Amino acid sequence: MGELIAVVSGKGGTGKTAVCAAVASALAQAGKEVLCVDCDASLRNLDIALGISELDALSFADVLSGNYGLNQALQHPVYEKLRFLTAPVDWTWSEDRKKAFYKMLMKAKKKYQYVFLDAPSGLGTGFRVVTQESDQILLVTGYDPASIRNGGRAAEELEKLGKAQVRLVVNRVDPRLFSKMKLTVDDIMDETGVPLLGLVPEDDNVTLAAAGKMPLLTKTKKGAAAACCRIAKRLQGIREPISI
Repeated sequence: MGELIAVVSGKGGTGKTAVCAAVASALAQAGKEVLCVDCDASLRNLDIALGISELDALSFADVLSGNYGLNQALQHPVYEKLRFLTAPVDWTWSEDRKKAFYKMLMKAKKKYQYVFLDAPSGLGTGFRVVTQESDQILLVTGYDPASIRNGGRAAEELEKLGKAQVRLVVNRVDPRLFSKMKLTVDDIMDETGVPLLGLVPEDDNVTLAAAGKMPLLTKTKKGAAAACCRIAKRLQGIREPISI
């Protein structure tokens, strides 16, 4: 049985989707069977972060309709172990749709070792739907005051939902500003109440890779790409030091 991982953030602009794409790509590169599902119908961008925006992909609604199977999810042209389902347009969550979605996820867990759900930003209905059946949740935050506060709010909401397997990823870290703000990783963990999974540095290659329609890990092996590869190792239970 595979693992269902929701990638969430308390606000937009944290780089959540880029982290989701890079960690999923790293696992697929390591030979793991991975399915990525974009769950943000209003701002679907996971295909851009994966470098496949010019390819036609089924949406998870296509699978829920019963007309297509999970085996027809788009296969990544670089990472053959990675499959992708985009978000449908103008999607709202009814009770029947939620039940069908969870049924699809249970099937996906039997087929893939890792199923990544890129959640909508914020704490609305999409956040609750995506996290409800997740085995593990990656809470992505920046290190600015607003991101930390909203990350703390997201952590509180997850606690209310009974979610214990939550781990923190601090993204877009600039060590110089970090130092000038007299901020430590312990401060962020204290504010959110969530254990740290990884630190990802600010890296222009994230934007350049997306602009070039290519996955981050094919653009560079350093910076954010290396950090996300280390996170992927930790998800597999491999000891890896946390550093920028």
